[in-house]
Amino acid sequence: MTTRYKMLMAYDGHLFHGFQIQPNARTVQGAIEEALKKMTKGKRIIVEGSGRTDAGVHALGQVIQFDYPGNKIPADKMVLALNSMMPMDIIFKECEIVDDDFHVRYDIKGKWYRYRMSLDHFVNPFKRFYTGHYPYPIDVEKMQEAAKDLLGTHDFTSFAASGGQIVDKVRTMYYVNIEKNEEENELIFDFICSGFLYNMVRILVAMLLEIGSGKRPVDDIPRVIAAKNRLEVPQTAQASGLYLYHVFYDEMPKKYRQDLDL
Repeated sequence: MTTRYKMLMAYDGHLFHGFQIQPNARTVQGAIEEALKKMTKGKRIIVEGSGRTDAGVHALGQVIQFDYPGNKIPADKMVLALNSMMPMDIIFKECEIVDDDFHVRYDIKGKWYRYRMSLDHFVNPFKRFYTGHYPYPIDVEKMQEAAKDLLGTHDFTSFAASGGQIVDKVRTMYYVNIEKNEEENELIFDFICSGFLYNMVRILVAMLLEIGSGKRPVDDIPRVIAAKNRLEVPQTAQASGLYLYHVFYDEMPKKYRQDLDL
């Protein structure tokens, strides 16, 4: 007899070698499974995440699931129990008991990634693990105009790094927003998509920065998409600025469906 738990969590990815468990490496999944092993007096409980963030990537809205054996623990007590055993760079925010047919990956309707890019001339020592860095003049309006061409359903092969194992690279981009946070002197990139390919957000950010700096024409995105060639965008933005912001399990809210306006 097991109970399936769905939990919302956040973590600082700086000192983790990504989400997915690896031998001889500190990972988010490994930290959670170690805590659950103590709670069950030695049983291995497999934790599944909505996505496998890479080394140095952060999460504000990661969702996990696991099947807990034995007596059912109330959802609020599970939050308390796990938070009491987590390192300081992980926190659980919410928990609910779900049906056994719920799946944290297969039931996703969309994912939201945010990227923070510092525009400071020099690297800020207090931001270096939490933002990318781009100390060059940038035209935000050019990037905003170009980003409209990402909306809709496309084959995003040109924006998938090698190493990904997904064959079908067709995804629907629902929402893209780029704006400058004047107070922090940062660019904030938001992408909401039906799913993301390996390093896709970081490659998209790198391309949009080339457009914003004048190295690439504003109307270049349709050509790059049609090429289906990763060599079209060889750069990748730093992992430190990337955040898994939110995972949608219900229908996508209309306010995030910019693709419907096409």
